[in-house]
Amino acid sequence: MTISYHDAAVFRTELRRFLRRSEEAARQSGITPAQHLLLLQIAGADDEQTTVSELVDKLSLTQSAVTELVQRAEAAGLVARRTSPDDGRVAHLRLTKDGARRLEQVHRQLGPERAQLRRLVDNLEKNSA
Repeated sequence: MTISYHDAAVFRTELRRFLRRSEEAARQSGITPAQHLLLLQIAGADDEQTTVSELVDKLSLTQSAVTELVQRAEAAGLVARRTSPDDGRVAHLRLTKDGARRLEQVHRQLGPERAQLRRLVDNLEKNSA
């Protein structure tokens, strides 16, 4: 049986295109691509809040890189920090109204690209069964 890589190649091409478009959409919304990923992970976390330690794992960055990213986002008014009522050493991060607004702008701009990726994933699953 011959394996066809066509659908996988098309998916990979569109995935790279989506990533580039995500970076463009972030910049058009006045945030960096790294800030977009940060805001997305915070908004997507349970109760729409998370900690630096959780972000280290989700973003696959070092503790110091995440700390710096959070500090810059906080200074830009995108993220708010609140000390945990259970453990004073832990800070919970949430989006500010401005952070949520900018994330929503990026998300809306990427609607067609997300739909295209869904179609391609469906093709991959259908043709690999």
